[in-house]
Amino acid sequence: MEAQQLREIQRPLKQTYKDDPSSARIPARAEGRLEISDVACHVTTWHAETLAGLHPAAGGSGEAACSADMLLEALVACAGVTLSAVATSMSVALRGAKVIAEGHWDARGTLGVDRDAPVGMTDVALRFEVDTEADDATIERLVSLTERYCVIAQTLAHPPTMTFDYVRLGA
Repeated sequence: MEAQQLREIQRPLKQTYKDDPSSARIPARAEGRLEISDVACHVTTWHAETLAGLHPAAGGSGEAACSADMLLEALVACAGVTLSAVATSMSVALRGAKVIAEGHWDARGTLGVDRDAPVGMTDVALRFEVDTEADDATIERLVSLTERYCVIAQTLAHPPTMTFDYVRLGA
C-alpha cells in the first residue's frame, strides 16, 4: 500500500472521529470457555480457537499456550501492524522487518510461594529488526511513532482501569 492510498482510506474515518468523538471509542472483546477436566481455557481467536493452560513453570505440560506468551504475541502483532502503517505514512520503504517481544514473570508470585513476589510481567522489551535504506534518524522516528500509536504497547505502558465481576449460571 502506498502512503496516498492509506491517507485516502483513513481520511473519512479521521473526519468522522473529529466530528463525533464518541464514535472513535471502539469496543474490543475476548471470550474463553474453561476446560473443566483440565486447568485450561479455550480462547476464541480471530480464525480459530487456542487452548491456554498452565506454563510448565506453574505445573503445566507445555502443550497448551501460555497466556504470557499470548500477551507478547498481541504486542508483536499490534506493533508490527503499527510499524507497517507508520512506515507507509512516512513513505519509508521496508524490504523486511521483524518485531520481537520478550518479558519475564516470577513464578513465585503466581504460585503464591512468596507474597512479596510480583504477579505478572515485570519487564517487557520490544525490538524491531528493520531492513531498509532509511537513515538512523528516520528509523528512530519510525520506532518512536510506532511506540506512540501502538494500542497494545500504550495499554501496557499505561494500564487501564480493570473491573472484575461475575454472573452465577445454573443456580
